[in-house]
Amino acid sequence: MFTTFRGGNSGAWQVTSLSPVKGESLAPVPCLSVIHSEAIALPLIPSQTSWRLAGVASHLRYVGRAEKTQLEGARAELGTPEGSCAALIPIRKSAAWWELTQEERRQIFEDKSHHIATSLKYLPAIARRLYHCRDLSGPFDFVTWFEYAPEHAGMFEDLVGMLRATEEWSYVEREVDVRVVRED
Repeated sequence: MFTTFRGGNSGAWQVTSLSPVKGESLAPVPCLSVIHSEAIALPLIPSQTSWRLAGVASHLRYVGRAEKTQLEGARAELGTPEGSCAALIPIRKSAAWWELTQEERRQIFEDKSHHIATSLKYLPAIARRLYHCRDLSGPFDFVTWFEYAPEHAGMFEDLVGMLRATEEWSYVEREVDVRVVRED
């Protein structure tokens, strides 16, 4: 199952901010749509004012059994009425990251950066899904989608601030932060 995030002139989510964190930004758009399908939907007529990012939700990586159990127990569901705020954060990591072995990436991801351990305190208030897109020849390696209630916006800022301060983030060469609110 593919998930396509389309920035354009229509969609269920209104874009409130779109900013590059590192590297090149995406084109500014007023709306975002999220489409789940068995194929990546291509536009009938390409638009200069829109973009598409597609990915696939996969199994958890870089986790041990105990961490997987903790994450599954604290996982929040996407698409709840309370989760009217969201963030789309596409990321591309450097060639140096991908040249590391799986074990070396795990060491940086969790042993040094504590990505999982620190993130657990933000669950289930913040729902998250990671989509892998490195093998789809797009501009990013991952697209992360977060949803949260407006009262948890401060927690979300703490979470992304913490993640961006880790050794793992030093391998990021492109990141864009797109904030949206759901249109009712």
